[in-house]
Amino acid sequence: MTATAPANTQEIAHAQTILNGLESYLDHFVVGQQRLRESLLIGLLSSGHLLLESVPGLAKTTAAAALANAVDGKFSRIQCTPDLLPADIIGSQIYNAREGSFNTVLGPVHANIVLLDEINRSSAKTQSAMLEAMQEKQTTIGGHRFELPRPFLVMATQNPIEQEGTYQLPEAQLDRFMIKDLLTHPNPIEEVEILSRLDSGVFDRDSIPDPTCTLDDVVTMQRYARTIYIDPAITRYLVELVHATRNTGKYLGRFAPFIEYGASPRASIAFTTAGRALAMIRGRNYVIPEDIKDLAHRVLAHRIQLNFEAAAENITSAQVVDALLMAVPTP
Repeated sequence: MTATAPANTQEIAHAQTILNGLESYLDHFVVGQQRLRESLLIGLLSSGHLLLESVPGLAKTTAAAALANAVDGKFSRIQCTPDLLPADIIGSQIYNAREGSFNTVLGPVHANIVLLDEINRSSAKTQSAMLEAMQEKQTTIGGHRFELPRPFLVMATQNPIEQEGTYQLPEAQLDRFMIKDLLTHPNPIEEVEILSRLDSGVFDRDSIPDPTCTLDDVVTMQRYARTIYIDPAITRYLVELVHATRNTGKYLGRFAPFIEYGASPRASIAFTTAGRALAMIRGRNYVIPEDIKDLAHRVLAHRIQLNFEAAAENITSAQVVDALLMAVPTP
């Protein structure tokens, strides 16, 4: 098989033009939240899914809908509740009495960008209905497979401050989210800007700007991102970071007894694909160690499972990732 040529400067320049348009579009709707916007673009370029954790009201839904509008794609929002059924997400077959046959009705997951709002409020059975869609980019209804549209991005949210009526996400599903990000409140200046934009009608439906690119442009950028160069030394570095979560005695010192188990090889894949996307967002056709370090918390924190002793000692996965970055030598 012939290797794909690395992305050249013309391709990077083309991608930057499209990305600048997307950034401007998101700026119209989202004040601040630079990390949220960066994570959304990483997910879009690498075909990876995002898990966002924050209190309500931090523009997660607004950002996801704006990104879908910016690329002229279809957006679906699924509000997760304890009584939500798998068929409510993937679709079902409806019996047509007049024709004496079943008609397939596709669910809201059949969209380009899908927001699963408060995913931890849905039951484990409903959460598992998303696994096939997220991993295989398809759904199965009545024994028939239905391809999901391309590009396809799932953005799930969970509220960390409410525990009543919630279900903990299983590790198998957590692992399928390429990155998990923690969002913070806007600063006072940004909050004043939000109120100013509300008064000026920026968020009104009749002021929504036209899309800045097409779905074909997104597919093209995804193709460019896959060819971003990663030096073997950086590949060994990211693999060692992942391996260190499973070989804690050598790397983690006092944190080693608190690790139940570490990250799977999906973390190495996530580092590679997200690192390429981040490098392209930053205008480069090659990955540098700083790209991997900037992604470490987003890629590893939700894949490191801590034990009860860690909870008793107030040890967090973020502290473990910080220790890993200190312990593993940078190339």
